[in-house]
Amino acid sequence: MFAGMHKFNSGGVEIVYDEAGAGPPILLVHGFASNARVNWRDTSWVRTLTEAGRRVISFDHRGHGESGKLYDSALYTAAQMAEDARRLLDHLGIAQADVMGYSMGARVSAFLTIAHPQRVRRAVFAGLASRMITGVGGAEAIALALEAPSRNSVSDTRARAFRIFAEQTGSDLRALAACIRSARDKIAIEELAVIRVPVLVVAGADDDVAGDVGTLVRAIPGAKGVTLPNRNHMNAVGDRGFKEAVLAFLA
Repeated sequence: MFAGMHKFNSGGVEIVYDEAGAGPPILLVHGFASNARVNWRDTSWVRTLTEAGRRVISFDHRGHGESGKLYDSALYTAAQMAEDARRLLDHLGIAQADVMGYSMGARVSAFLTIAHPQRVRRAVFAGLASRMITGVGGAEAIALALEAPSRNSVSDTRARAFRIFAEQTGSDLRALAACIRSARDKIAIEELAVIRVPVLVVAGADDDVAGDVGTLVRAIPGAKGVTLPNRNHMNAVGDRGFKEAVLAFLA
């Protein structure tokens, strides 16, 4: 559990969240198999943003961290997960916030921005770029790796990496398998074209999960993009250049 933990009911699912700092609110949306602590606290994002004068809100997705665990993949669409984020803003009485998502969290943040544009002041989509449009692939291999009796029986390299990460974060492997089978909805270019809020797209140059930054930037009117040199999907999260780009964008 992370410090200052609170809970609320999101359409029947218990969602755990945390708050820190004071000032204009920013909602942080973590990636698959991670949680708010690993994605945002351990990488010093919460500290960086609170020191920049922000009220920082982070939460564990359904099926992740300390939030409620569900085992039906139909309950893990990106649209449903975006509604968890929207209900959290409702619960806290926040009319509008900046939103930053990483990887799966970027997809969820995009769904939130498209469905509820009035709730999002600015959006950062990080760790997921062109593959937000084209799809990431490999979901079933990852699900099977999570369901395997042990990591040693998993031969698919990327799937095995997710299994190891899920074990490191103390995750419920069965809940994550249900999630990965559903949460990777693609977003059509036509849907992205309706976004009117300022958007920053960030990904590592060596991130084969995220894909190409430029493709997503071109799909969103007025979006800006940053590619982090020598960074991949796992080590881009806490990158100093990532933090500097976001602080400049939010300012």
